[in-house]
Amino acid sequence: MRNYILALMTLGMFAQVKAQTLTEIIPYSNDSRVITTGVPFLLIASDARAAGMGDLGVATSADAYSQQWNPAKYGFSEAKSGLGISYTPYLSKLVNDIFLGNITYFNRLSEGSAFGVSLKYFSLGEIEIVQDEFSEALIEKPNELTIDASYALRLADQFSLAVAMRYLRSDLKIQAVDDNASAASTFGVDIAGYYQGEEDAYNSFNGRWRAGFAIQNLGPKIKYDDAGRENFLPTNLRLGGGFDFIFDDYNRLNVTAEVAKLLVPTPPILGVKIEYEDDNGSGSYEEDEDTLISETEDYIISGKSQDVSFISGVFQSFGDAPGGFSEELKEFTWALGAEYQYQDSFAFRAGYFNESEEKGARKFFALGAGFKYTTINIDLSYLFSASKIQSPLENTLRFSLTFNFGDGEYTEY
Repeated sequence: MRNYILALMTLGMFAQVKAQTLTEIIPYSNDSRVITTGVPFLLIASDARAAGMGDLGVATSADAYSQQWNPAKYGFSEAKSGLGISYTPYLSKLVNDIFLGNITYFNRLSEGSAFGVSLKYFSLGEIEIVQDEFSEALIEKPNELTIDASYALRLADQFSLAVAMRYLRSDLKIQAVDDNASAASTFGVDIAGYYQGEEDAYNSFNGRWRAGFAIQNLGPKIKYDDAGRENFLPTNLRLGGGFDFIFDDYNRLNVTAEVAKLLVPTPPILGVKIEYEDDNGSGSYEEDEDTLISETEDYIISGKSQDVSFISGVFQSFGDAPGGFSEELKEFTWALGAEYQYQDSFAFRAGYFNESEEKGARKFFALGAGFKYTTINIDLSYLFSASKIQSPLENTLRFSLTFNFGDGEYTEY
């Protein structure tokens, strides 16, 4: 009886070895994990002043285009109201009909509050569709736009908060190809704050500190078609600070630094997970001898799934990079900019923008200038790419025109 039990135990152990399941995971080639979103044109600097300082503006002084960067700055505008119009050519080396246009209006309701509205329009040019040699060509004009409204409130002499609502519409479908094509739309919210200190006296100059933050485009995902996937909005966190060197009544130098991060989940490392039964007992896969049980593609090897809500995506974005903390740091962009002003009538600007090569490789230098005549400001900027990947805005001259009404009506401090 004892020998019979031992024999059964031996057979059971042998059967267990023969029935073991082996797993093989084959990763896809995924060395670069660039975060992609819907309506990416929202991240393009639409005004020449910010573009001339390296695409920064969350902590610079107030101007008509604060709506895009930090609407809380409107509470510190020295002008009663203003109207800004800007034009940015896009891919100008290839085509001449793709551009980003922006029109913005703001008004200080009182010393403690202000509002702003703006329209941003991104044209992807004309697309000519020819079905055959006998048909007349059809012209399609895909485009995207946003309509914004903001309200800023001074909570203290040196600090203000603002909230903005944004309607987004993306009409990229070709009506001639799909009669049922319709534009995708959603909405977003901005929350921003701005600090501007009083002018203090130093040894050989006066100075003033500035700081700002903004969480932009916080809203539901956008879906381009019923069968497609939902795309995150380019929800963005901006933090910045700066200092104004006020040498005298005529000469001033403003220096600003800014960091930004997309609050969007990082793509995980994906692969194929294969499970099979080891029929030969060797503990390794043997072709034509082992039995395939299952094969799962797009298996998450490292990282987290992006199939989450936009709110969960914001919190997940701070700790989901497959490469850990070092990769999270690479998802921050940073910019440095300086602006020299002479007698509030002329300005010269320069800046640098940097993004990790693994996360988009946007690196460029920028130059800009501004001229003021009575109540009219004219701003220009030019971009020089410093990356191996050519920028669509490289060697592009951008224009902005601002009309200030009631300039000097509000004097800060």
